[in-house]
Amino acid sequence: MNLKKTLLSTSRLNKKLLALTSDFLSMSFAILLALVISNVEIYSINLEEFLRLFWMPLLCVITFWYFGVYSSVVRYIDLSVIFILARAIFFAFALGLISKFLYIYLLSYFIPRSSDSLISFEGWLVGFITFSFLIITSRLTANFYLSDRLSEKRVVIYGAGDAGIQLASALRVSKEMQPIAFIDSDSSLHGTYLGGIKVLHPKKLERFALRGKVDEVLIAMPSASKLTLRSLLKEIENYSVKVRILPGLAELAEGKVLVSELKEVDISDLLGRKEAEANQDLINKNIAQKVVLITGAGGSIGSEISRQVARKASKVILLDTNEYALYSIKNEIENLLPETELHAVLGSVTNKKRITEICKAFAVDTVYHAAAYKHVPLVEENPFEAVFNNIIGTQACVQAAIDAEVETFVLISTDKAVRPTNIMGATKRFSEMILQSLAAKEDIAKRTRITMVRFGNVLGSSGSAIPLFQQQISDGGPLTVTDPEVVRYFMTIPEAAELVIQAGAMGQGGDLFVLDMGEPVQILELAKRLISLSGKEVKNEENPEGDIEIIFTGLRPGEKLFEELLIGDDVRDTQHRQIFKANEEYISWKEVEEYLIEIKEASSSSDHIKLRNIFQQTVSGFKPEKDIVDVIYLEKNKTS
Repeated sequence: MNLKKTLLSTSRLNKKLLALTSDFLSMSFAILLALVISNVEIYSINLEEFLRLFWMPLLCVITFWYFGVYSSVVRYIDLSVIFILARAIFFAFALGLISKFLYIYLLSYFIPRSSDSLISFEGWLVGFITFSFLIITSRLTANFYLSDRLSEKRVVIYGAGDAGIQLASALRVSKEMQPIAFIDSDSSLHGTYLGGIKVLHPKKLERFALRGKVDEVLIAMPSASKLTLRSLLKEIENYSVKVRILPGLAELAEGKVLVSELKEVDISDLLGRKEAEANQDLINKNIAQKVVLITGAGGSIGSEISRQVARKASKVILLDTNEYALYSIKNEIENLLPETELHAVLGSVTNKKRITEICKAFAVDTVYHAAAYKHVPLVEENPFEAVFNNIIGTQACVQAAIDAEVETFVLISTDKAVRPTNIMGATKRFSEMILQSLAAKEDIAKRTRITMVRFGNVLGSSGSAIPLFQQQISDGGPLTVTDPEVVRYFMTIPEAAELVIQAGAMGQGGDLFVLDMGEPVQILELAKRLISLSGKEVKNEENPEGDIEIIFTGLRPGEKLFEELLIGDDVRDTQHRQIFKANEEYISWKEVEEYLIEIKEASSSSDHIKLRNIFQQTVSGFKPEKDIVDVIYLEKNKTS
C-alpha cells in the first residue's frame, strides 16, 4: 500500500495527531528562525528560557484544537478553512503575547526571570510570517497530494449568482467534479473571483471547449425564463459539451443546492415553450369540491390530470385496466396528498354497466375520459382492439355519464384525429363524432355538458420518441429517426393536463377545443441538439469521427410526416389565449348508431376492408395504409 492510500485509510484521530505534530514542528521551526533573526545563540539558552520558548508551540496546537482546525478535511480545503486557520493563528499569537505579559509583569514577583526578551520585534514578525506560511502551505500541499483531481470532471458553472456560488461550494466536497470557472453575462463580475473561482465572459466558454479544457457545463440560473434557457442552450450546443441544469426556484425552496439536484437537459428546456398562467376560475369550475372520475388514470395524461385534480376535488376516482399503473398513481397521490379522498377502481371503459355503477355510487360530477390505445404502429397491428377500446369504450363511458346525470364529460383527443392515415386517428375522430352527435340532442344537453379537447404530442409520454432518444444516447447510439422531414407538435404533460381542465370548464355542450401547441418541431434537429448537449458529436459523412450516428428507419405503418390540429378553417378564440374552439362537421346520432352497428359487425368478423370503408365514409380525409399489417391477419394469410 502506498503512502497516499495509507494516509487516506488511517483513522480520523491519527490524521488529527499527524496534523497537530506537523503544526508543532512548524511553530518550533518558526521560533528557531526568530531566535536566529534576533541574534540569539542557541547553545546559550538556559532551562528557564527554554521553557518560555517551548510554551508557544504547545499553546498554538491547543488553540488550534479548540478552534476546530484539526476537524477540517484537508482534501476539501476552501476559504472557510483558511479563515478558521487565520483566526486560530491570530488568537494563538495573541494568547502568546498575553501569557508573556502575565509572566513578565505578574509572575516576576514569585518566579525569577531573565530581564530581557529573547526574541526581538523583528524576530517575532519573521516567526509569525514563517509560521503562517508553513501552516497554510502544508495544508495546500496535503490538499493537492491527497485529492484525486485526475478523476474529476472539469466543469464550468454558468451563472455567478447565489445558486451558482452554492453549487460551487457543494462541488468542493464532490469527488466527481472540479469547478474551474464561472460564466456570467454581468460585465461587472468579469475578472473577479467568487470562492476562489474566476468569473469569465460567456465568449470564453467557446475557447475552453475548443481547447478541451471543460468536460461539462452546469447551468445555475434557477430564475431564468424558458426562453432565456432555450437561447442559452442553443449557444452551448455548438460546442458539443455536456450540459446539466439546476432545477427551478420552486424545487430549491426547501433547501440548499445539492450536486444530486442537477438534472440532464430536458427536451422541454430545448423547446423553451412559455407556459401560460392558469385561469384559476376555469381550473376550479369542474374540480374544486367536486367528485371527479378519471379514466385511463395510470397513463401519461390521465395520471397528470389525476395529480392536478386531487389537489382540489372532494373525491377522486381513478379507473384503469392496468393494475400496476393504477397502483402506482394511487400510491403517489396518497403520499403527496394524504388528506385527499382517493379511490382506485380496476375496470374497463368498455363495460358500460361498471362505469354507470361507479358514476352513480360515487355521485360523480366530472369525468375526464383519457383511456385509449394511442400507440400508432401497435394499433395498426391490432386494429380491432383499438376500435373496441377507443370507440366502444368512449360510447360506453359517455352514455354511462349521461344515464348517471354527470354534470361534465371531457374527452381527451389527439391531433392524429385530423385527416388520419392510421386506425388510431380514425377511432379518435369517430369518438369525437359520437360525443358531438350526442351533445346535439336537446334532452342530453340539459343533463350533461359534453366537451372534447384535441392536442398534439406530449413530452415524455410512454412510447414517445424523446425518451427513446435519451436512452439511445445513454447506450452510445445510434439514434433512430423515422424520416429526416418528420415534424411534430410538442407540449409538456403538466401544461397539457392543466389546459384540458380549463378547456373542459369552458364547454357549453358539444364543444371541440384545440390547444395552441406552438410551432411544429423537426425531430431530426431535436435529435442533433440532444446529442450535442450530451457532450457528444453527431457521426455522419461530414464528421466520420463523431460519437453517435443518426439512422433513418422510414415511417412506420400509419405515421405521417406532418400532424394537423384542425380539419377546417372555422376556429375561434376563447377567454384563454392557448385554447381555441373549432367548429367541425359531424354526422347525426342516428347515423352514428347505424355505423356503430356496422363497426361491431366488422370487428366480430375481423373484416378489415369493411372497417376501412366505414372510416372512409365517416372520417374526413381518412387515407389508410395500402397494406394491412394486423398481426393476426398476416399470420393467418402466410403462404407456405
